[in-house]
Amino acid sequence: MVRPLHEYGWDDWRRLRPVSHGIKTLRYDATREIHVRRRQRGGDTSLPRRIRGRRVLVTIAYDDSEVIDMQASAVAQFVPHAFYVIADNSSDDTLAREVAAVALRHAVPYVRLPRPLSSGEGSRSHGLALDWTWRNVIRPGAPEAFGFLDDDVFPTAPDDPFATLRQQPVYGALRTQGDRWFLWAGFCFFRFDAVSNRKLNFGQDWFKGLDTGGGNWEVLYRLLDPNSLAFAPTRFEPYRPGADPVHDSVQWCGQWLHEVGQTRRAGRLEQAADKRRRIKKILAPDVAPSAQGGGGGTSRERPQSA
Repeated sequence: MVRPLHEYGWDDWRRLRPVSHGIKTLRYDATREIHVRRRQRGGDTSLPRRIRGRRVLVTIAYDDSEVIDMQASAVAQFVPHAFYVIADNSSDDTLAREVAAVALRHAVPYVRLPRPLSSGEGSRSHGLALDWTWRNVIRPGAPEAFGFLDDDVFPTAPDDPFATLRQQPVYGALRTQGDRWFLWAGFCFFRFDAVSNRKLNFGQDWFKGLDTGGGNWEVLYRLLDPNSLAFAPTRFEPYRPGADPVHDSVQWCGQWLHEVGQTRRAGRLEQAADKRRRIKKILAPDVAPSAQGGGGGTSRERPQSA
């Protein structure tokens, strides 16, 4: 979205950046509106009815059945009260079928999301997946509360990520950019009655420096005082002693462990495979045996939400 006009300097005006930002915003908004009106490509069509009044966890899957197998097992073990849904944004049909097979094996509701209109930037695709799920599943379903997870985020101990919503409207991992803030799209939770009438936008707001989920700054987060809210305690650390702290980190959000795709994005495939093995050991023996052997499929690099 266009920044407030007073935030543009002389050089911005000379290059007509407020105008170009406005045009791009209109284009992004039009693309989002077209996308959220498209039909799902498969899966459960009764989800709005099934989630009514429930506490719903939605994971955005992307071309990696193994990680979904791991997450589904961990959620069943440590967050059994949640209604867990797999929203599949996979770009590859074969890999999507593998994700669907994992959902069937775990008896987890599954929906195949519509294909983005363009294969562009990964974070934008992720934001569109969240927006489609909000508009077509969450908002018409009216759950008690809902949350979005990246597919490589795992609970490692019993936890209720919705508990804090008894005292406040939103909860999750805090991200800041100057005076603005938002919840990381890979670990964010909302009390439905607090946001049901908001025109939520889970996309980016790059002109304000806000990544996926930051599109909610204007319609939600700027109306809340972050100093009055609790957020998930968050830290990054190397996945093993001696590992590169920049490229080979994991993230902890309280009891939840985020694999962090930066290792694979940097082309460090050996380290990425070793990181995955070590995460399986952290989750074992509490996750189902199938996760130890993998989901039976391959994986691609997923779009970023961070």
